[in-house]
Amino acid sequence: MTDSGPSGHTDTLLSEYRAPAWRIVHAELRFELDADATEVISRLHLQPEPAQVGAPLVLDGADLELLSIALDDAPLDTARYRLDSDVLTVTGIDAACVLETRARITPSRNTQLQGLYRSGETLLTQCEAEGFRRITWFIDRPDVMPTWRIALRAGRARYPVLLANGNLLKLDDLGDGRHEAVWDNPHPTPCYLFALVAGQLDCVHKDIVTAEGRAVRLQVWAAKDDVARCAYALGAVERALRWDERRFGRCYDLDVFNIVAAQDFTMGAMENKGLNIFNARYILADEASATDADYQGIESVIGHEYFHNWSGNRVTLRDWFQLALKEGLTVFRDQEFVSDLHSREVKRIEDVRLLRSRQFAEDAGALAHPVRPMRYREINNFYTLTVYEKGAEIVRMLHTLLGEKTFRAGMDRYFADNDGRAATIEDFLAAHAQPSGRDLAQFARWYAQAGTPEVAVEDDFDAASGRYTLRFAQKQPPSAGVDAQPLLVPLRFALYAADGSVMEARASGDAAVYGDLIELAAESHTLVFDELRERPLPSFNQGFSAPVKLRYDYSPGQLAQLTRCERDGLNRWDMLQRLATGVLLRRFESHASAEAALSLAIGDLLADDAADPAFVAECMALPDFETLADAAATIDIDALLAARKGLLHRLAQEHAARLRLRYDALADHAAHGLDGVAMSARRLRNMCLAWLTEIDPLADLAVAQFDRAARMTDRLGALRSLVHAGAPMAEQAQAAFAQRHRDDPLATDKWLAVAVTRPHVEAVDTVRALLESRWWTPTNPNRVRALLASFSRMNPTAFHRIDGAGYAVLVEQLPVLDAINAQVAARLLSGFESWRRWSGGRDALARQALETLRGRLLSRDANDLLTRLLA
Repeated sequence: MTDSGPSGHTDTLLSEYRAPAWRIVHAELRFELDADATEVISRLHLQPEPAQVGAPLVLDGADLELLSIALDDAPLDTARYRLDSDVLTVTGIDAACVLETRARITPSRNTQLQGLYRSGETLLTQCEAEGFRRITWFIDRPDVMPTWRIALRAGRARYPVLLANGNLLKLDDLGDGRHEAVWDNPHPTPCYLFALVAGQLDCVHKDIVTAEGRAVRLQVWAAKDDVARCAYALGAVERALRWDERRFGRCYDLDVFNIVAAQDFTMGAMENKGLNIFNARYILADEASATDADYQGIESVIGHEYFHNWSGNRVTLRDWFQLALKEGLTVFRDQEFVSDLHSREVKRIEDVRLLRSRQFAEDAGALAHPVRPMRYREINNFYTLTVYEKGAEIVRMLHTLLGEKTFRAGMDRYFADNDGRAATIEDFLAAHAQPSGRDLAQFARWYAQAGTPEVAVEDDFDAASGRYTLRFAQKQPPSAGVDAQPLLVPLRFALYAADGSVMEARASGDAAVYGDLIELAAESHTLVFDELRERPLPSFNQGFSAPVKLRYDYSPGQLAQLTRCERDGLNRWDMLQRLATGVLLRRFESHASAEAALSLAIGDLLADDAADPAFVAECMALPDFETLADAAATIDIDALLAARKGLLHRLAQEHAARLRLRYDALADHAAHGLDGVAMSARRLRNMCLAWLTEIDPLADLAVAQFDRAARMTDRLGALRSLVHAGAPMAEQAQAAFAQRHRDDPLATDKWLAVAVTRPHVEAVDTVRALLESRWWTPTNPNRVRALLASFSRMNPTAFHRIDGAGYAVLVEQLPVLDAINAQVAARLLSGFESWRRWSGGRDALARQALETLRGRLLSRDANDLLTRLLA
């Protein structure tokens, strides 16, 4: 499945998929655990594929020392196998057999954090996508799904807790201070879902009974000093489990569900069967150290990984090209989980904001790719927003087209038909086609075509006849390819009268219309509405029913009217975003009247005590730099930043009195813990504070909040306002924050991120100083993200400094980081995805910075992205 690529590496092609020549039906592993030298004894029960009998057995391996090899308990002659750098090939076998290997690995030297590695004094694993080959010789691909027996042996004093996949079968004392734990996973599971953890840990737990009557123990593990901060995570696990029982009819299938918090972890979390391993930032929380956003992130990520037990584990992937089958589907499921438990409209706004600001840019940049790519050189580089977020939007469109009842029937069919199998996107769509009776062939194009489609809408109204005509034109972007075809686009809409009421009207034309849903299937469509008493004000793509760029020539007055009358919360927010974007990009004929309309709409929201404060806060947030850049043909960085800062300042001045009134009025609600009302109040209160600090040279209100803050949300909100406004007390507050949380790496990450995102060109110097300080830990992915990812992604003012110093400070670190952790380094390169559209000489500076990396990056991960960026 390979093809030569321009960088000298080979590409894997979807078109050349072939089933494995050998199946591993059962895997027995024994680990003699030690940080400096772990021995792994593997017994693989093998069966040949009938159609490929006689093919050699090819096993993957990386950084392994082979100590011995035996076939059916007899040592294997050296003539029967060949050991290359990363492949072990065994020949001359054509029947079921058992292959035993002994390998030695060194977890303490594994800074890549793939395979078995050390985090502090704990040993743990990360195997997705191809990390298991760093543990032992194996057919490391997702369509090889053995059952597992795992024995862990270690010194009891150093590693008193021994965890692995499945159910615990026994604990034995081996003498001499050593002990053994044996785990059994009876479910066919690919090796990317393998996990073990060994260390000095403690846990919080709860015993529950599933809807099917199974007794299950839920356990969340962390270092002993951190376990008190695991209570919220434990509650989130139970909420996720109960929700999946109710909404999708999926019950848990083992006797224990373990989660472990790790300080050193490349990803957010990993759904290993029965033993999830999490980045500590998505587990550890109390009100003194975690923000409301942290708590919400914990619940969402725990839900996501738990839901993988069915959408990813019980039904896994045939190959890595199907990655969106588990990730897009599971993101949709975790979005629905959070929406059902909390505010659906606020959650939808958050998800669409992320999609527009980051995924749309990815779709339009040098790293654009289809949700299911046709080829890849390094699969780690396809854990992208396109696969996750756009993949989730595709599932959401399917849900919109079919409706909840039929979608649930399709999901039941998908799980029933594919349980214990490695599935494809075609299997997923076939499962939904069966109960719906729909041909989903055109819908499948969403998985195959890259880029964000545009839907342009024009209208006209004949007052004499009352005929209203809508004309739709669908356009595919260049990244979709020259052979791109029209997609099936579900577009929710409404027609509003002048008094704000919804106009009831029946459509006729060449597009299918079901109530408030239009299905656009061709390049162009026309719909006609007759006998209307007045010209309607249309609203399109309600709820963001399709991930498209909707083009309709709204006037500022129409947008302002929709902010008042729109029934759909997402679109009400979107109308404010469109109005603000038009003001910032000077797209309206009367700039002054457009800005006045925006100001009036924001004033109305601030005065609306009945509105959800979190919704108001979302509406107040001006379009960020990435969103504005995506809306512009060329990116005039200085002009965009100056326009945004100026508009924010003027709006804050105009609404200073209302902002202060709302800030004060929310104080009581904001003081009351972690319920939704309190979180919502704090969200708007901190937004008001940020705006007020923008126009207060002394920032007295932010200083007072910082000094009085009893919880992290308020303390960090005040610190961010002080630092980002360049207030006189900013440096003192930052030092106090750093001292208070000096022993908490997650809280330290917070103030570092605030420091490097100060919207000033001097933040480049701040980054350089921090890279030379004791706070810089390049082996810790969270710390790298806090400094360098925050700087490059969230501080356009400094990152795009006119002399190129922002690009340079990032690029200088990449060769070192690449040698430590290739995945972390590669992801930092994505900050350059839109560099060809940067104006004012920044494109040349970016290219120059990227060119300096040629020949200096060692990993396939980083070289793949660099090649694509410079292609």
